[in-house]
Amino acid sequence: MTGTRETAMERAGEHSAAHTPHDETGRRDEPVRRPRRRRVVRTAAATGGVALLAAAVAATAIGVGGESGPAAAERTPPATATVERATLTDTKEVDGTLGYGDTATVTGRGQGTITWLPAPGATITRGRAVYSADADRVPLLYGVTPLYRVLQNGVEGRDVRMLEQNLAKLGYDGFTVDDEFTWATREAVEEWQDDLGLKVTGQVAPGDVVVHDGPLRIAELKAALGGQAAGPVLTYTGTTREVTVPLDVADQHLVKKGIKASVELPDGSTVQGTVTSVGKVATETTTQNETTTTVDVVVSVRDDGELKTYDTAPVDVTIVSAEREDVLVVPVGALVALAEGGYGVQVVEGPATRYVAVETGMFADGKVEVTGVDEGATVVVPS
Repeated sequence: MTGTRETAMERAGEHSAAHTPHDETGRRDEPVRRPRRRRVVRTAAATGGVALLAAAVAATAIGVGGESGPAAAERTPPATATVERATLTDTKEVDGTLGYGDTATVTGRGQGTITWLPAPGATITRGRAVYSADADRVPLLYGVTPLYRVLQNGVEGRDVRMLEQNLAKLGYDGFTVDDEFTWATREAVEEWQDDLGLKVTGQVAPGDVVVHDGPLRIAELKAALGGQAAGPVLTYTGTTREVTVPLDVADQHLVKKGIKASVELPDGSTVQGTVTSVGKVATETTTQNETTTTVDVVVSVRDDGELKTYDTAPVDVTIVSAEREDVLVVPVGALVALAEGGYGVQVVEGPATRYVAVETGMFADGKVEVTGVDEGATVVVPS
């Protein structure tokens, strides 16, 4: 019959009907029609996905409410699960590198001889020397933009404010922190230069200081003592360790700033972190005739002390691309395709079962978020 598959039992019934004996009047008895058993179509879903893979496991799709009572109970598979509350997470595992981030280069001021250099790994803070040339210290100031002009009396701009902010933090006063370099600013600069043992000029020129947005860590020395203070002198990084992940651009949609991540260190311990930046510049890398295109994703660890003594190390990173907290879940295998559309679950009620329609949400770890069924209910999960 149209739209319905014949079961072996039905075909056997029809074959028997074709050979039904005649009654005493010569008429053949009408064959007894057996009720057709309806099919329950169950579904499976890929972990972390939203696509459902339908698979038939009994006879036709069933309606909400479904069959119940002894007959249905006899067909109830023994495997069951409880509707419970849980947190679902969709994750992506990638390789990363623990380190201090990108390096920057300090270029010498172009004249003089290098007379002092810090040790690699040393941390330099505001007002401290980054290096010395002709015995003159080149101190660190906190800021964003390197000096590009001489700061002197009458100059105005944000770079003046940056200089005055640093002087104030170093304990100098008598001036107003603003965008204007005044005679009061000049006096503070002269006092500062005198304290550092520098030539007192009352002005600050490019190359007299190194500007960075906070403390810096010496990464590598590029020049040697006694060398010329021209060209690269050293490279540096920030002082906070972070994890850099070269993420395939095909997976870029899975991450965004602020999502959670966990980092497994070489000793097997795990620390928690957060994605703090997602690169916008793609980089192509070719290895063994295979080209990959990636963007850099940076993960910051909440507690730097948990990173132990590792300065740099390869690490395994698990990025949580999606998360649903405190939701009702059932095993994906418990889902049933309903005849009227959508999905349901087969709820066990004593010796009987019934089908209850549910709305599905996130899929992860072999489970699916559902609404429309009570917490604590028992559902069938076919083996």
